[in-house]
Amino acid sequence: MNVLFVNPPNSGRSIPEERYGITSLKQIFRGEPLALEALAAGLDGHVSRILDLKAEAGEPLRVLSDALAESRSDVVGITGVTCEANVMLAMAREVKRVSKATVVCGGMHASLDPEHFNRPEVDYVIQGLGKASLRELVGALERAEDGTGITGVARTSPGKPLALTPRKFSSRDLMEEQPPRYDLVAGYRDQYVLSSLGLKVGFVASAYGCTHACGFCAIRAQAGGRYLTHSIPAVLRDMRLLGDIPVVRLIDANTFGDPKHAAELAQAIIDAGLGKRIIADVRSDTVVRHPELMALWRKAGLLAVIIGFEDLSDEGLARLGKRNTWRNNVEAVSILHGLGIRIVGDFIASPDYSEADFEHLGKTIADLHIDLPMVSVLTPLPGTPLYNELRERIVIHDLDYYTLTNAVLPTRLTEKTFYETYAGLIKSGHAGAKL
Repeated sequence: MNVLFVNPPNSGRSIPEERYGITSLKQIFRGEPLALEALAAGLDGHVSRILDLKAEAGEPLRVLSDALAESRSDVVGITGVTCEANVMLAMAREVKRVSKATVVCGGMHASLDPEHFNRPEVDYVIQGLGKASLRELVGALERAEDGTGITGVARTSPGKPLALTPRKFSSRDLMEEQPPRYDLVAGYRDQYVLSSLGLKVGFVASAYGCTHACGFCAIRAQAGGRYLTHSIPAVLRDMRLLGDIPVVRLIDANTFGDPKHAAELAQAIIDAGLGKRIIADVRSDTVVRHPELMALWRKAGLLAVIIGFEDLSDEGLARLGKRNTWRNNVEAVSILHGLGIRIVGDFIASPDYSEADFEHLGKTIADLHIDLPMVSVLTPLPGTPLYNELRERIVIHDLDYYTLTNAVLPTRLTEKTFYETYAGLIKSGHAGAKL
């Protein structure tokens, strides 16, 4: 079968830009669609193509229509995060308008809120890690079967609830025997660049899911609460397949969730002499408990880590369901600086912030010497515990605004003051930022 995978265009909307002319907060997402490359890898025996609308020039729906005419696709798979969910549906409608292809929606938002895609323009929804699920579905469609009974897959039933049996994910769902289809994005490769270094960056996965269950986070749904690690030979293979690309971004939500596996992987990277610069995610409590692990990874080429600091107090962390302490955050920064590992620090600004709260956050970022601070606005994503907790307070329900830079909850400050102060914090934090 001919399968077209579609990565949606940058499509989130910006309240500060639309209402107040503040353009510095608009999010632009750019990076290779590794999830689609991995899904395509599981479809050996079929013909796959990836259309990356974040990297394509031209009007997205026209580009999609032309690609459908060229590929004569039997199946179209569309992925996306929450702020792209409405655009995913628009693309599904375009697919149905110009072709007879079966439309399958998956990815982050489909895993969190599969009912959002229970629409006439969508035929199937896949929840969570979809490699094995999609392979089983495409096989069923090729046999002219309807895919009923495949766990993790639901046939849409507009007007009725989805009949979705959650999949119990295991290492078999990683399907790591086949490497990601990096070849399918060769035409886009020059656009996958780490702007702060001006270097090409390639994506590799060493783990899926997370060992924790923070209330605001969407990651847990991807593996049904499990934490699954790729074998070390598979990770090394994928890093080698990136050729002379100098920077590897491990796209795991938590590369170090299994410290023993992480240590063995670091040693294997050292022994292999790959010479890559690596960026990975880590929790601050892991850094504090295992400083020797971070030292080993520094030898393996770890350039920078992304750490979710989130809030500046233990009470605030507890409200977010983040089982950690501010003391761990501060100590982790000291350890990483001592090792020469740069820090991308994620912080969450509450819509309830006052000007003093913004000032305190800015001072803390400066005092900690965070190399690249990333400040998002607290956003309860549908399907997360935080959403269930705050849903009655939400004033903006249009998912186009769920970019993590818009306040979908009421702000304490006037809206204009909130965004002006937020934009000022971002500007000052990025003034001397480096990676």
